[in-house]
Amino acid sequence: MASQTQGIQQLLAAEKRASEKVADARKKKARRLKLAKEEAQAEVKKYHEEREALYREHESKHMGSKDEIQRRIVEQTDRSINEMESQVTERSEEVIVKLIDLVMNVQISVHRNFE
Repeated sequence: MASQTQGIQQLLAAEKRASEKVADARKKKARRLKLAKEEAQAEVKKYHEEREALYREHESKHMGSKDEIQRRIVEQTDRSINEMESQVTERSEEVIVKLIDLVMNVQISVHRNFE
């Protein structure tokens, strides 16, 4: 009987060592996964920053800076406004004459549905 008890004790000890090894392996795996995830995130961040820098370089090379774009938009808007104002001053007299003519020369007639 003593040998059976001793065998059971050995089996329990072996099972305990095996479960400890499995737990250690799981911890190591979790650490490796965490480290791999951090490395991947750092790599993605680095790639994103590189692409962002390339985009900004491309944008500034082909489109100019934001200040330059804003300046061009303001200039174009000012030109359009000046053009509209000049057209208003050119045609205002003509429009006034047409309005006065329409108000003063009213054609009185019966509507065609009323006849």
